[in-house]
Amino acid sequence: MHEATKLGTLFLIPVPLGESGVDVALPPTVRTLASGLEHFVVEHPKTARHFLKQIGVQTALQSLQIEVLDEHTPANQVESLLQPLLTGKDVGLMSEAGCPGVADPGATLVALAHAKGITVRPLVGPSSILLGLMASGLDGQRFAFHGYLPAEKTGRVKRIGELEKESARYTQTQIFIETPYRNNALLGDLLATLNLRTRLCVGADLTLPTEAVYSRTIADWRKSPPDLNKRPTVFLFLA
Repeated sequence: MHEATKLGTLFLIPVPLGESGVDVALPPTVRTLASGLEHFVVEHPKTARHFLKQIGVQTALQSLQIEVLDEHTPANQVESLLQPLLTGKDVGLMSEAGCPGVADPGATLVALAHAKGITVRPLVGPSSILLGLMASGLDGQRFAFHGYLPAEKTGRVKRIGELEKESARYTQTQIFIETPYRNNALLGDLLATLNLRTRLCVGADLTLPTEAVYSRTIADWRKSPPDLNKRPTVFLFLA
């Protein structure tokens, strides 16, 4: 009888939230482990290679096996990305920024890996969601992450109102993110829609030298709103 092929391990590799340097965002053990891999599934190969160069990947960049998994990847092609794992090779999954699998298409690959009996190992690294919650002073016992709110203004304003009602009903911190160039539009809608006593926290450029975290009531926010244009930002509020 032939011995069954040992399956590889799917490593979930966090990456810095911006150009803060890997030494700020990642423990040495994570950098060492990631630098020894040869197979990767990523959102954008260019930024992935930049990150791998930063951590001193041991294999020549041009020799690495890098596959793409993004929002445009057809569902029937995701399973094929597991092939190296099924032949015993370890694979690193990386998001564009932060932790893979959270507000990230990598969650689909992780689910398939579990279905195939493949070991999944999450590694330590930065999550803007948890960093923002930690620094907010809002309720850390009951919270919900909603990803992106509707891009269209009418739908966005409606959703903000719904989330505020849920927050008040369940004493629940509401957390969401936005494409950086739409931050100011979202902030404007939050300030115009939320109750004056609702507490809003904004965490911008987390882990970067320009990091700023503000947590105030809407009444105070209206006096001096910041410019968040093109700054990676997480938004949190509690009614």
